[in-house]
Amino acid sequence: MREARTHERDLKTFVLPEIGRLQATGDAWEPYRLIDPEGQRVEPVAVYFKDLLTADSPATTLYSYGNDLLRWWRFLWAHDIAWDRAVREDARDFTLWMQLADKPMRVHWRHRGKDPAEIARRKPPTRRLAPGTPNPVTGKPTIGKKYAPATRAHCETVLRTFYDFHLDLNSGHLLVNPFPLDRNRRKGRSHAHHNPADEFKHERTGRYRPTVPQRIPRRIPDDKYTEVFAGLRSNRDRALLAFWVSSAARSVELLTATERDALPGQQLIGVIRKGTRDYQQLPASPDAFVWLRLYQEEAWRKGVPRGRNQPLWWTLRRPWRPLNYDAARAMFTRAVELLGANWTLHDLRHTATYRMTEDPEMSLVYVQHILGHKDQSTLQKYLRPSRDEVISAGLAHHARQEAKKNAPPPAPTAPAYNEDSLNTLFGGLVA
Repeated sequence: MREARTHERDLKTFVLPEIGRLQATGDAWEPYRLIDPEGQRVEPVAVYFKDLLTADSPATTLYSYGNDLLRWWRFLWAHDIAWDRAVREDARDFTLWMQLADKPMRVHWRHRGKDPAEIARRKPPTRRLAPGTPNPVTGKPTIGKKYAPATRAHCETVLRTFYDFHLDLNSGHLLVNPFPLDRNRRKGRSHAHHNPADEFKHERTGRYRPTVPQRIPRRIPDDKYTEVFAGLRSNRDRALLAFWVSSAARSVELLTATERDALPGQQLIGVIRKGTRDYQQLPASPDAFVWLRLYQEEAWRKGVPRGRNQPLWWTLRRPWRPLNYDAARAMFTRAVELLGANWTLHDLRHTATYRMTEDPEMSLVYVQHILGHKDQSTLQKYLRPSRDEVISAGLAHHARQEAKKNAPPPAPTAPAYNEDSLNTLFGGLVA
C-alpha cells in the first residue's frame, strides 16, 4: 500500500494555476485533447476519451469531461503529483478546495498583462447584482463565487469513473482509486433491502459526492415573454424564439437544423436529438414559420448561402457563418438584460413544456415524445406549481384576508318572535 501524505496543505490560500488547456481539434477521431504546460498531449486522458468515443459518446460529453479533468490535472501539477500517484488525501483536499474556495476568476484576453487597478478605473460602473444574489425579476440566483453542488458532483463522478477505467486497464502505477465509494456502499450487496414493489432510487455512490438539490424548472411568464420578444432586433431572432418556445427543442438542436428540415406546409421542424442523435420532427407554431420566412427573404437578398443542405440559421453580418450556440446565447442574454432578468435559453424549453402540460387536451405521452424524454416520470416536476403560481396564490390569499379585515360589519339580524306567544295572540293560527 502506498503511504499517505504526511503534510497538510494550505488550501485557504491555494489558487488554481491556469496552466495547460483543453484543445478543440476539429477532428472527429479526437474532438478534444488535454494539453500539459509543455504543450504535450496527456496520454491517460487521450486513452479515456478514445474509450468514450467508442461508447458512442458525443463530442459535447468529451468537452464536459475534459474541463473536469483539466481542473484536477491543474491541481496535481500545482502540487507536483503524478496522476497515477494520487491518493485519497489528494482527492479529499481537492474536493474540499472546490467546496470552500472561490472559483478562479478568468481574465479577459484584452486585460491580460495589465494592471488590475487601471482596468478597474477605466471600466465603467455596472448595475450587475452581486454573485449569488437572487434576480428581482426571475428569482433565479446569479452565478455565485463558489462551485455549484451540481458542478462538484459532476466532477467527482467524472474523476471516479476515470480512475475506475484505468484500474481496469492496470495503467501506470495506479493501485487504488483516489475517489472512493461511500462507506455505506463498500460492504454488502447493492439494494440488498430493496422492496421489489418500489422503484429503484439513485443512490449516492461517491464518498466525496455532494448532495445536489433538485432544481425547479423556471418558466418565462407570458407577459414577460412578450416584452422579451418585443426587444429583439431582427426577424432571425424572432423566428428562433418562436421556434424554441413552441417546439420545446433544445437550443443546440434547433441551431443545427438545415433548410430542408423546415416544413411550413406541415408545420414541422426537424432536429437531431442531443442524446440519441435520432432525427425527429417537432410541431411548431404558425408564427414561427412566418418569422422564419421573413428572415429568409431578408437573408437571401443579402447573399446568404441558399440550398436544402445549407444551415437554417446564419450570422447577420459578413462574412456569413452558421450561427453557433455562443452567439445565440449572447443574443438572448442581451434581450433579457433589458428587463433586468437572467433567463437562459433552456428556460424557453421549460416554458414550452409548462404550456403543453397545462393544456388539458394535451396528453403527457405526447409531451414526453416531443421533449425526447426517456421516462414520463421526468414530467412530474412540471406538474407542480411553479414559483410564479405559488407567489400569485399567496398574494391573492393575503389580499382576500385584507379585504375581510376592511369589510364593513354585517347588518344585525332582525329579532325573532316566539312561536308560542304568536299562537296565544292569534288563537293558534300560526302554523
